[in-house]
Amino acid sequence: MTETLLSSLLTVEELCCSFRSEGRIVEAVKGVSFTLGKGETLALVGESGSGKSTVAMSVLQLLPYPIAFHPSGSIRLGGQEIVGASARTMQTIRGNRVALIPQEPLTALNPLHTIDRQIIEAMKLHDPAITQAEAVAKTIELLKLVGLRDAEKRLKSYPHQLSGGQRQRIMIAMALANEPDLLIADEPTTALDVTVQAQVLDLLKDLQQRLGMAMLLITHDLGVVRKMAERVCVMTGGKIVEAGETARIFDDPQHSYTKKLLDATPRGDPLRIEGEPAPLVRTEDLKVHFPIKGWFGRPRGHVKAVDGVTLSIPRGHTLGVVGESGSGKSTLGLALLRISRSEGPIIFDGENLHERNWKQMRPLRKRMQIVFQDPFASLSPKMTVGQIIGEGLPIHRPDLTPDERYEAVGRIIQEVGLPLDVLDRYPHEFSGGQRQRIAIARAIILRPDLVILDEPTSALDMSVQAQIVDLLRALQASHGLTYLFISHDLKVVKALAHEVVVMKDGRIVEQGTSHQIFTDPRTDYTRDLIAAALELRARRAA
Repeated sequence: MTETLLSSLLTVEELCCSFRSEGRIVEAVKGVSFTLGKGETLALVGESGSGKSTVAMSVLQLLPYPIAFHPSGSIRLGGQEIVGASARTMQTIRGNRVALIPQEPLTALNPLHTIDRQIIEAMKLHDPAITQAEAVAKTIELLKLVGLRDAEKRLKSYPHQLSGGQRQRIMIAMALANEPDLLIADEPTTALDVTVQAQVLDLLKDLQQRLGMAMLLITHDLGVVRKMAERVCVMTGGKIVEAGETARIFDDPQHSYTKKLLDATPRGDPLRIEGEPAPLVRTEDLKVHFPIKGWFGRPRGHVKAVDGVTLSIPRGHTLGVVGESGSGKSTLGLALLRISRSEGPIIFDGENLHERNWKQMRPLRKRMQIVFQDPFASLSPKMTVGQIIGEGLPIHRPDLTPDERYEAVGRIIQEVGLPLDVLDRYPHEFSGGQRQRIAIARAIILRPDLVILDEPTSALDMSVQAQIVDLLRALQASHGLTYLFISHDLKVVKALAHEVVVMKDGRIVEQGTSHQIFTDPRTDYTRDLIAAALELRARRAA
């Protein structure tokens, strides 16, 4: 499909975007140009901070104006100028002609409203004539289309009651509610496990063909690009360095940066451990059940998020936890930290944590840290990066002087691959991948014994994933760290985990060494997960 044969829907010409920060100007996008035809998919690819999401947000004028501004350039949607358009004009465009699937669904969903209310609100805003019954029926249909199990039962759920993958599917349903002309998909499969990725991508392609919808795809997953896009623009440093048809970019890349992206993947084996260390943390028949409330607040059942899990993590080891979205992986991690209420003993370094109340847990917090799946939701927008990373030091390391704390923050920010000059900037000034590295730095700076890593690489591009995997291995070797690594990305799990547990519907269906799980899986469910991962890898290499 060539550009000349398509009727242009979106035209971006010499677009520039800058941010005002502490009296200086940061240039995020520098002279970007491309066109997107009706029914076509164009992918913007590049490492975190390359400017991909900034371009996408510019199309919807959703940047933090006037902190953000466009020194020059034009964005036209069907001939209508977007840059500088009035708020009323943009209201008619957003969600109707152009819809967005955001990278971080938890920050995009209202925590005070149920899922059905938020989707129906999006429908009624652009179609006031739709009845409540019609809106509810369409909402259920959309939720089923995006693969949400028990769609009818999930209507009254709140965002915090859903897994990251489930929240992402809700956002896809909301984006498609008004059948837009253009769908901007910002990392649409980031939070999804491998078995659901293919399902969602097939769904998007089917809807695109049926509705004649164009798609601007922002992603670091080159397998997704190969499957979805007709054309690709490769970005770095705010510029497009290579553009062309997808097959040509993959088969004959011209720019050195494009070649680097295509070659990047996490490699290596888990850290070699000598001897048989004692368990640092273990559980016995651990349960986390959430009540389903009926009339007058009376419980009418329970959601069994974690249902009888027994596991053990030796000191210095990495335990990988894999499974589909909603299988209970993240809830298990929160329970181990005593953030979610649970039943059953949790033994940490020989002590039963259930014998400690909330106040008595505080001295242990520095020894137990977490890196959340959604970094933006966990970073205070009112604090600088330096303040965020060093926030725990005065509490847990009161022996350090202010200068020593500053030096510690500087060392850790460089360890995670960011320069020192980011310390005075704020979270909104960074890409999703950069924010995840900030979150990792905040957890690691206290040198904990146990780190819960909840999809820590899901928002990162391939080259940075490899760097983070190497970093985590190096930190584990230097400090004897113990990891609980939650992920749907099996290649990352294979590179880090000594042991693996496979979860489904709140239960462990298989567990063993990493070698055994990946070479000789014993359950059909595990075999399906691995087969799906291999299929995605084959697409990437095809």
